[in-house]
Amino acid sequence: MSEKLNRLKEILGEVSDLNHAGSVLSWDQQVNMPPGGGEARGQHLATLGKISHEKSTSDEVGKLLDDLKREFDGVDSDDAALVRVAARNYDKATRVPSEFVSEQAVVTTAAFDAWVAAKGRSDFSTFQPHLEKVIDLMRKYVEFFPPSDHPYDALLDDYEPGMKTAEVQEIFGKLRPQQVKLIKAIKSARPIKDDFLHKKYAEKKVWDFSEVIISKFGYDFGRGRQDKAAHPFETSFSVNDVRITNRYEPSNPLATLFSGMHEAGHAMYEQGINPAYERTPLANGVSSAVHESQSRMWENLVGRSLPFWEHFFPELKKTFPTQLDGVSAKSFYKAINKVEPSFIRVNADEATYNLHIMLRLELEIGMLEGSLAIKDLPEIWNTKMQDYLGITPPDDAHGVLQDIHWSAGLFGYFPTYALGNLISAQLWEKINSDIRDLDEQIHKGKFDALLAWLRAKIHVHGHKFDPQDLVQNVAGSKIDASAYVRYLNKKYGDIYGL
Repeated sequence: MSEKLNRLKEILGEVSDLNHAGSVLSWDQQVNMPPGGGEARGQHLATLGKISHEKSTSDEVGKLLDDLKREFDGVDSDDAALVRVAARNYDKATRVPSEFVSEQAVVTTAAFDAWVAAKGRSDFSTFQPHLEKVIDLMRKYVEFFPPSDHPYDALLDDYEPGMKTAEVQEIFGKLRPQQVKLIKAIKSARPIKDDFLHKKYAEKKVWDFSEVIISKFGYDFGRGRQDKAAHPFETSFSVNDVRITNRYEPSNPLATLFSGMHEAGHAMYEQGINPAYERTPLANGVSSAVHESQSRMWENLVGRSLPFWEHFFPELKKTFPTQLDGVSAKSFYKAINKVEPSFIRVNADEATYNLHIMLRLELEIGMLEGSLAIKDLPEIWNTKMQDYLGITPPDDAHGVLQDIHWSAGLFGYFPTYALGNLISAQLWEKINSDIRDLDEQIHKGKFDALLAWLRAKIHVHGHKFDPQDLVQNVAGSKIDASAYVRYLNKKYGDIYGL
């Protein structure tokens, strides 16, 4: 290994350490930190972010990358991939002043605290000035980059490298009418009984059951843990420390099971990355959409399947005999897949979920362009919910304040949830062609072969390949809605007798 490559890896390792230290503080902020710690925590994160940014954008790094790009030109290797990804990150990072990074850390830390308080009171007005500051920062951020077809491209590229706003809009434009058609067909079918899902379930028993499930999936608690937070998430500090959070909702108690599956899907991806990539830019999932394909696969294609519940339902019924008295595995399966427009995105069924994402994409573009006023956001949100799903949120907590993303400045992230759904179905078709008895294995509670397939085809590569290339190589085509539409029509056709 060349001296220059060694030096680059040394610097990138230090940057990785700083970023992971910041991630630990962010995790603590959402899991353990007392309410009064917000202002100081913002300063902590700002300092770490500034040091990391300055170190990663130094002239020395730029010179090393210029030399190494020539050295690895045309080479196909892990080191060549590292140089390519590091050079891309450097190009983006050097466009953003360190002062901006510090300011963003302070603003978003305050915005998060304001969001938590505003959501608790269901009062958007107290969050509004913080969101306005975040939007101002997003507009400044876009200006650091060369003009593109759409200003939203710069934000989307942070989460889905290389993808353009027009591409997402085209995919959604083709997908939306097909999902609307399915939803209309389901509305005319016989309703599904699901009242037993909303009875009182003991929180600890639900929590413990979620950990039994994700342990069987393959989430390694020796290298992870599950804690409580206002909004479920996964965070990785190394391949050997990948944590998830979850929450319990009294009105929808079994949602904890599916949130756990979802976050474990993210975490197993991170736990499966090649350990040799530690402390380098390759030690992450390749993109948010590919990451979401893993979480949505384990949550929905596995966790909401009939074979899965034929295995787990007897034990669930034994744990909650009163709540599930007279309920069969088939009835439970239908209930957890009931299609019904809902206010909360994370609890939405598969047939309506993507519509939540399309709504948010429209709002993010509108906020960025300035075509909608932030003060009008709750009203616009409610109007679009009525247009898209035929329901109007009863308050801000069930509407515009439900997601954490905007308080954290994560604009450009939401579209990747829907793209992840599409990728999950593309991969699922390939997995089933390679593992012919997959349903039978799931029926027996065996997930080793599925996880091994994902480890070999997706996880181990980390960020080595570009996302579209990875999907193309594994599934046979770039991100496309066809497989997902086939999946939805088959699943809900069977459930509703369409």
